[in-house]
Amino acid sequence: MKIYQLLPTLAFGDAVSNDALALEKVIREMGYKTEIFAESIDARLPKGSAKFVEKLPRLNEKDIILYHLSTGTKLNYRLAQMHCRKVMVYHNITPPQFFEEYSVKAAQLCQNGLEGASYLADKVDYCLAVSEYNKQDLIRMGYTCPIDVLPILIPFDDYAKTPSQQVIDRYSDGYTNLIFTGRIAPNKRQEDVIRAFYDYKKFYNPKSRLILVGGHNGMERYYHRLKSYINALELEDVVFPGHIKFDEILAYYKIADVFLCQSEHEGFCVPLVEAMYFDVPVVAYDSSAIAGTLGGGGFLLKDKNPVETAGVINRVVTDEALRTQIIKNQQARLADFDHKVIEAQFKTYLDTFINGGRKG
Repeated sequence: MKIYQLLPTLAFGDAVSNDALALEKVIREMGYKTEIFAESIDARLPKGSAKFVEKLPRLNEKDIILYHLSTGTKLNYRLAQMHCRKVMVYHNITPPQFFEEYSVKAAQLCQNGLEGASYLADKVDYCLAVSEYNKQDLIRMGYTCPIDVLPILIPFDDYAKTPSQQVIDRYSDGYTNLIFTGRIAPNKRQEDVIRAFYDYKKFYNPKSRLILVGGHNGMERYYHRLKSYINALELEDVVFPGHIKFDEILAYYKIADVFLCQSEHEGFCVPLVEAMYFDVPVVAYDSSAIAGTLGGGGFLLKDKNPVETAGVINRVVTDEALRTQIIKNQQARLADFDHKVIEAQFKTYLDTFINGGRKG
């Protein structure tokens, strides 16, 4: 018996790809032969990280495909034809309407992904959803096979690496630094982050800065609209570092005073966990999987009134008791994502499935 992970793209720094790479190590530790196969493989990854799908060997009924579903791809349909046991790791798919105004291609890709996910509802044996929100999404699509929740396996050891001193020096200038980390994309609602920052800077703290960490490849139209919005507001001190090196990402967390999230669709949201790791208090709009990932940590907003959000940010920055309590709650939640905890859960789920305890 062999266990093969399958996904459309194995990318550098991508949450889904990082999850697959982390799970591969665990599967090998369990004593199983395993490899990763993808339609495309990022050239920046170490050689041998994965093989192209075309090289997937002949499967037998005892083999297991661990399929990471997160987008539209032919693999969603090819999987159904594979003669083996099928386990889906569901990362969720962004609703296409978020992209319709900015990229027909992105919107169609998401639409294809949702159609593929629905197609597979009765064709997989078992699902691992990375959040309870995702589990409920699968149930709404008609999945009746066993479904367990397994958060993304995050390699926290990487966060202990040395951050960029250049970034730290540049932004350790007495300004209050608000950050949001995530690709520049309409579902992330960076415009709402910008508007809340505008009110915070205007009414509470002119000596403040907003840093929006993330690349905008494929979302250039949305990015330029954000820049136009900033100009219309005559707003200063908004920084777009773009797609940056890992040590720079670490540095931005190091200098951050508040992590502000206004996203309207997340299947898990790894940056929330990253912020918790660095003891950056999170202020987040309560949507999709966000409350589930925070698990009692952070400060949840029930609406998006920018003036009220600005007031909350000010409280978190200036009220030491509140800030301390938020960080304490975040540290407690962070323990649930400990590598050993998630690794043990995965081993239990996989062993149970292999031994026949989780059959559809």
